Amino acid sequence: MPAIRGASMRALALSFASVALLCACATPARAPADRAYSGRFAVTTVLGERRESVSGRFNLEVRGPQQILELASPLGTMVARIEIEPGGARATGAQMQEVRGADADALTEQLLGWPLPVSGLADWIEGREVPQRPARIERDGGRIVLIEQDGWTIRLPEYFESAARPRRLVLERPAAANTPSVVLRLIIDDPS
Repeated sequence: MPAIRGASMRALALSFASVALLCACATPARAPADRAYSGRFAVTTVLGERRESVSGRFNLEVRGPQQILELASPLGTMVARIEIEPGGARATGAQMQEVRGADADALTEQLLGWPLPVSGLADWIEGREVPQRPARIERDGGRIVLIEQDGWTIRLPEYFESAARPRRLVLERPAAANTPSVVLRLIIDDPS
């Protein structure tokens, strides 16, 4: 009887292992990003006498209408993860708190305490304004050096020589009501 019970247990364990293996094989692979950017960020916020600074690394992936922005501290600890999909967004903070809603920019302000222009970032990193939204642009030769859009002033002081994309961006937004002023600096990793 114990030999039969042992054989049954082994057969049951083998069945579970087979099911787990089949499930792992059936999980769809994540599609590669259409565009991906990484680099360093530094943000300074000021509201009255209160001044805060955060810095670290960022990764931004764009897959069609979907975007994922991840901010991490210099030690690699997650500061925030923002996911934009058609019809909504989700933001997760350092303490794993999560907020959901239709406007990614509003969610990040709710989560972080300061506005982060997630909805325009993928276009501004490419050195262009967000299509179909009002913008004022300044050029130096053929390159855009300043964009004013969505309440932000985006300065593009340095471009990569090998690519027609900005290497550095400075995004500024003045204080409003109970929202602090924000200066966000991005240094993009070399795309080559």
